[in-house]
Amino acid sequence: MNITLGTVFGYLIVALFWGITNPFMKKGTQGIETVKSTSVIDQFLKDVYFLVTNLEYFIPFLINQIGSILNIVLLQQSNLSLTVVSVNSLTFVITALTGKLLGEERVDSQTCIGAFLILMGTFLCCIG
Repeated sequence: MNITLGTVFGYLIVALFWGITNPFMKKGTQGIETVKSTSVIDQFLKDVYFLVTNLEYFIPFLINQIGSILNIVLLQQSNLSLTVVSVNSLTFVITALTGKLLGEERVDSQTCIGAFLILMGTFLCCIG
């Protein structure tokens, strides 16, 4: 199956949706550890309520799920093994960059080298 420019664009869009929203969802869950209950079911319901009513979490979550729907469409139209590897590797790189921009953590030289190797491997998969 030949890979088209539209497919590569689809990989990038899904990776952007996932990679950008991951750090925002992580940030949006801050404070969930303070939600306490005595029963497991009540704890689950309180956690869900906390996440659904917290727009800092819920809006990125919805955008992330749109990326998941687009990913399913891509999986139906292209090579499964190439799609999974490409989208997930690009998501990792974008998540690391977005986290860095949000001040989550420093990106060290090993992360930069790893991101470069991931991008090169994804490029080789797409042209091969």
